[in-house]
Amino acid sequence: MPRTTLPTRALALAVPLLLLAAQAGAHTGEGINTGFASGFWHPILGWDHVVAMVAVGLWGAFLGAPAIWILPVVFPLVMAFGGALGVMGVPLPAVETGIALSGVILGLLIAFAVKAPIWVAAVIVGLFAIFHGHAHGTELPEAFSPYGYAVGFVVGTGLLHMAGIAFGLLTRSETGKLAVRGAGGVIALVGAAFLFGLA
Repeated sequence: MPRTTLPTRALALAVPLLLLAAQAGAHTGEGINTGFASGFWHPILGWDHVVAMVAVGLWGAFLGAPAIWILPVVFPLVMAFGGALGVMGVPLPAVETGIALSGVILGLLIAFAVKAPIWVAAVIVGLFAIFHGHAHGTELPEAFSPYGYAVGFVVGTGLLHMAGIAFGLLTRSETGKLAVRGAGGVIALVGAAFLFGLA
């Protein structure tokens, strides 16, 4: 029996949990009604967030070790910092533009197979994480605990990174590399659609 990789096993566990969470939310009749759930679903239900966070996992997988683990750790850590700035009301200019550009730039880095040094990749990912985190923080519903909300959006983000990593493991073959680069192109187009107000 072939051994499965850790990201593949994690993704296999994450998908059923996501489906169960969606069913549980649907049966309450009240939608998202806790800080954790609100934070968890915020990145997953927004395509501008989804493409960038999947791209982080994809690019990390494309770059290989240690980036495959470092980038998906850097992003949520810095995003939590950006979220704290948003909760405190610290202004950050051009947040929506920064979020859209994250999809465009990360997508292009994947599409063109850019092999950046790990510290450069971490700086790029961290910069965009601030914008995503700030958006999460400023959109915190007043009735919810910021701590539960923050944990929720970090967990949701982590699952999106894992999805990107799992797909990015296709880079072990030449055909898989083309598929991953193609996905980068799609991500860049989605980011551009948000950037120019087409989505």
